[in-house]
Amino acid sequence: MAAPLILGIGGTTRAGSSSETVLRAALREIEALGATTEILAGPDLVIPLYAPENPERDPAAARLVDLFRRCDGVIIASPGYHGSISGMIKNALDYAEDTARDDRPYLDGRAVGCIACAYGWQATGSTLIALRTIVHALRGWPTPLGVAANTTMTLFDEEGGCIDPGLKSNLSIMAGQMMHFVR
Repeated sequence: MAAPLILGIGGTTRAGSSSETVLRAALREIEALGATTEILAGPDLVIPLYAPENPERDPAAARLVDLFRRCDGVIIASPGYHGSISGMIKNALDYAEDTARDDRPYLDGRAVGCIACAYGWQATGSTLIALRTIVHALRGWPTPLGVAANTTMTLFDEEGGCIDPGLKSNLSIMAGQMMHFVR
């Protein structure tokens, strides 16, 4: 059996953002369990606004749609902007609409790990709820554990290694739940 492909989507327009760093840590956890991963983060997601009436896709948007079609699961990491997900992450998820007529539309039947990063706990909670709601609308299966990362705390070392035991544990649990669903 081939290793499952897990797509990581997240970050901000700034390469190396907190949400991108957490996403990369989550992908390392799932790779350790035997998955293959692809990441679209930060600048990879600076794509045109989703326009359903225009079927033309630039190369970055076409790659995103192709990965939606091929992946066995998705991890989404969004910053909490004003109590919800960022426009960039929402726009990327809107491109799943291109799969609406596929045999496996949207995120149908796929495990989805949700990660919310914010400067404080309040926005992590509301952002996580928004992500889970969107995943349900896209027919995905959010993992029972969603991960909230409070970026007011030091969570990573200079090499991007997770040094917060609670966050590391939660990323590991989420990765295990994803692999359980995928298999």
